[in-house]
Amino acid sequence: MEYRKLGQTGVFVSPLCLGTMMFGAWGNADKADSIRIIHRALDAGINFVDTADVYSAGESERIVGEALKGCRDDVVLATKFFMPMGDEVNQHGGSRRWIVRAVEDSLRRLQTDHIDLYQVHRPSPDTDIEETLGALSDLVHQGKVRYLGSSTFPASHIVEAQWTARDRHLQPFATEQPSYSILVRGIEQDVLPTIQRHGMGAAPISSARSRLAMASRYDLALNANQRKLDVVEGVIEVADDAGLTLIELALAFALRHPAVTSAIIGPRTMEQLESQLPAADVTLGDDVLDRTDALVAPGTAVNPADNGYGAAELAVSARRR
Repeated sequence: MEYRKLGQTGVFVSPLCLGTMMFGAWGNADKADSIRIIHRALDAGINFVDTADVYSAGESERIVGEALKGCRDDVVLATKFFMPMGDEVNQHGGSRRWIVRAVEDSLRRLQTDHIDLYQVHRPSPDTDIEETLGALSDLVHQGKVRYLGSSTFPASHIVEAQWTARDRHLQPFATEQPSYSILVRGIEQDVLPTIQRHGMGAAPISSARSRLAMASRYDLALNANQRKLDVVEGVIEVADDAGLTLIELALAFALRHPAVTSAIIGPRTMEQLESQLPAADVTLGDDVLDRTDALVAPGTAVNPADNGYGAAELAVSARRR
């Protein structure tokens, strides 16, 4: 497996990152089986593992911590904060108050004394980015966190965070975790070029929408989703002609973009993991990319609603007087 440099950090990670959202009550409730899947991924050469405090209310982090006993130093461990972790009004977000508590909770669940990549799970319109970066920078200085990252930030927020870090002498975001796939290519217009311009690493996920909103992605009563079926038929044909499975093509497509460092996979079962691992060694030729571009034009999404989170200040509700 050929490892890639994560942005400008000097840290090298595998082209596939093991996402662990499906380990725990949200997916695979068998803890022992989840640990076996993690160990299989590590044995295959994956050294990048991503989780979040909100996944199964902390259960995913606990499973990851258990699985990494004895090999923690061999893994680039990433987790995220921001989502609500309780009913109390301040148990979420990007405030200093919450960050200081959230990191301690994650460290305890992960059974480690440091997090390699600590990411803001969502942009926070209610909190000044300087406060968030200031608190996160303190964690870096304390040795509890090595690098900082963002997730589903629009391009304007990425730029604001970079300039704030530079102007206030704070630690910058080294990575971004956007939503990206053959069907959802909106970030090619602005987010990915912005990531490249600022020397960040990108670790895309297949979807950034909430679990509740996911149902709309498959509602065939919507014309845009009907269009997806037509596109997928074409993608299957491209994969067949290239001698690849649909999963291999999908992951290799994301990895082919020069801004992308590592594509996040999220297996629930061992069979799903085994079907995803071969993609790490696939490099798509220009002919295959040309055919995918003909199906979904660069910088577009089959259903624009799938593009994920945009800037809150650009939402329709924010345009009123």
